[in-house]
Amino acid sequence: MINKNCKIGVAGAGVMGSGIAQVMALSGCEVVCRDLNEEILTAAAISVDSGRFGVKSAVERGKLTDEEANNALARLHFTTDLNNLNDLDLIIEAIPERFDLKVSFWKELDKTTSDRTIFASNSSGFPISALAAATERPDRFIGWHWASPAPVMKLAEIVKGRETSQETVDTVVSLAESAGKSPVVITDSDTNWGYVTNRVYFAMLKEATSVVNEGIADRDQIDQLMTDCFRWPSGPFGMTRGATSGWK
Repeated sequence: MINKNCKIGVAGAGVMGSGIAQVMALSGCEVVCRDLNEEILTAAAISVDSGRFGVKSAVERGKLTDEEANNALARLHFTTDLNNLNDLDLIIEAIPERFDLKVSFWKELDKTTSDRTIFASNSSGFPISALAAATERPDRFIGWHWASPAPVMKLAEIVKGRETSQETVDTVVSLAESAGKSPVVITDSDTNWGYVTNRVYFAMLKEATSVVNEGIADRDQIDQLMTDCFRWPSGPFGMTRGATSGWK
């Protein structure tokens, strides 16, 4: 089991990756956030510091103290060097949602990182067992699906692959709880894309799109109706925009 002084790596510093890195740093972990692009890393650092859901905003809203915010920022490091992910307790992958990219990333990292390191993919729906097959550690490979914006949303959809060990599950569940999330462990599936959340979401989005195509209502009207009726923070179309381009 990983202790509270854990070392976490986050691969990818986009909307999701930067938010995940922020959350884990606030939970007390030392965090290395790695991306190929310096400009993306710079934008990520700004977002964590002073973005809409960054630590300064949390201080202004009374959710964090100045000390807590500053300590979290001190625990978070940005880099382009893949070698900085070599000796960590857990690595959370948040790279673009392409199966080939994820497989290539995990296959490369598996050769260099410590044998004890747990691999967790923030995939939105690829079979975890298929991703784990790219590595020599399927027992220490798991899905940890987050929702955007990561600093706000409680989702921790924990996906247990066919060979994921119970120790790995327990460790990731514990980390999710310590980060203020509400972990739910589900079973991997290789027959449908999307785990639970996205299978249900895309069924909703399909029906909402049919409503638009039939000329019954436009996208903004549907978003308002769904948020007013069900008290969702966002409608189906607003959720797509926010998850892909950030919450402005």
